[in-house]
Amino acid sequence: MDKNKEFATYLYHDASMALDNLTMLIKKIKNKDNKIKKTIEESIKGYEEYLVKLKSYIEKNGFKLEAQPLISKMGAYFGINMEIMKDNSDARIADMLIQGFTMGVLNVSKKIKNYEKYADKELTKLAIKFKEFQQKSIEILKEYL
Repeated sequence: MDKNKEFATYLYHDASMALDNLTMLIKKIKNKDNKIKKTIEESIKGYEEYLVKLKSYIEKNGFKLEAQPLISKMGAYFGINMEIMKDNSDARIADMLIQGFTMGVLNVSKKIKNYEKYADKELTKLAIKFKEFQQKSIEILKEYL
């Protein structure tokens, strides 16, 4: 598989899964009195904007994306549901999201390092912007702890 396609596919799947999880989370707390909703909605917009740019890159380069494994989506779905049922406070939600964003930062950092010799500059810039977005999100979420 082409290294750019491989890298782009990873980034797309990672961002898509995060967006799916945030969308599910906002639906779960829709009728709750959480102050964190606005921050989650801003994160959703950030992921949507990133995915538009990444999808444009993918289409421009003629890549076809393989479907994301359903099992990974199901695991995240059940994990979020269980956590929200136990504790839906802003602090707990922020903690859960910070863990997810941190995992995302670590994973994309590894991918950038692994692909930096192979990936074109446009894709690498997209990956770096993605990492910076997640890092900024972590800082914003710390206010809720």
